[in-house]
Amino acid sequence: MRVDEFYQSRKNDWEVLSHLLDQCQNDMRGLSETQVRDISRLYRAATSDLALAKRDFPRNEITVYLNQLVARAHAVVYRSEPLALKRIWRFALTGFPRLFRETWIFTLIAAVFFILPGIASGVATYAKPELATALLPPGAHRLIGIVEDKELWIDIPVEERPYTASFIMRNNIQVSFVAFASGLTAGLMTLWVLFFNGLLIGTLTGLTAFHGIGWELWNFVIGHGVIELSVIFMAGGSGLMLGWAILRPGLMRRRDALAQAARKAVYLLLGAVPWLVVAGTIEGFISPNEEIASPIKWTVGIVSGILLYGYLLLAGREWKKKRN
Repeated sequence: MRVDEFYQSRKNDWEVLSHLLDQCQNDMRGLSETQVRDISRLYRAATSDLALAKRDFPRNEITVYLNQLVARAHAVVYRSEPLALKRIWRFALTGFPRLFRETWIFTLIAAVFFILPGIASGVATYAKPELATALLPPGAHRLIGIVEDKELWIDIPVEERPYTASFIMRNNIQVSFVAFASGLTAGLMTLWVLFFNGLLIGTLTGLTAFHGIGWELWNFVIGHGVIELSVIFMAGGSGLMLGWAILRPGLMRRRDALAQAARKAVYLLLGAVPWLVVAGTIEGFISPNEEIASPIKWTVGIVSGILLYGYLLLAGREWKKKRN
């Protein structure tokens, strides 16, 4: 078939399809049932026409036109559901906690790589406080002198607390994304980020305990710490998911395994980040407030942890009804 014969025999259908696409403006909800069926039928026919045109007239302007027409129709026919509050709400209520339970082993491994160095460095520093110089990074050495004077570095003036809370949220989100993105190094950098931060907190805990102000430190940390550390563990777990997909893709191609793991890891991270806003708010307004009694701060920490893990472990479950 010559190109002009091909064009004359098919142009009417192409024009109808183009008119329908113009009419629906990339949203088929305004079309009738008959028009929707027509778009589907004409789209399939245009796809077949494009295949023939690419074979027989690959450099002709008709092929270019058909390629554009099919691309427009594809965007309409396969248009994904728009981001809506219902989808976000459904993810928050069921999708995120289910994903957490599905991938819990990675979060657990991340927690272990954080907690064990923390405990080891805390015990070692408490027994031999001079180790703090070797265990803390150079930028944190100034804290040693502050602790030796039996003081803490956590006092936040009242007028600065709103700005501090914003900074804390941003910093925690940044740490979480670094732990996640580091998974592309086959998880090695993620493990280092977890290990390093666990070492830092453990060393400061051991040092403050040796100088008799460990209780004051954890009076500050406990209110926001349960949520904050849990989110860091989840972020680390999402990074380890990427690393595991790189190291053990199974029967899939490595890039396919990585893409599949990345989808889950990103959703896990995005579901966890809003909790950092809660932790940052507590850390900015409640944790440094000396007018709030220690039992209340501990209650805030414990209750927030119960609510978080109750949500993660129970939300979205399909409870089976007991048979009579």
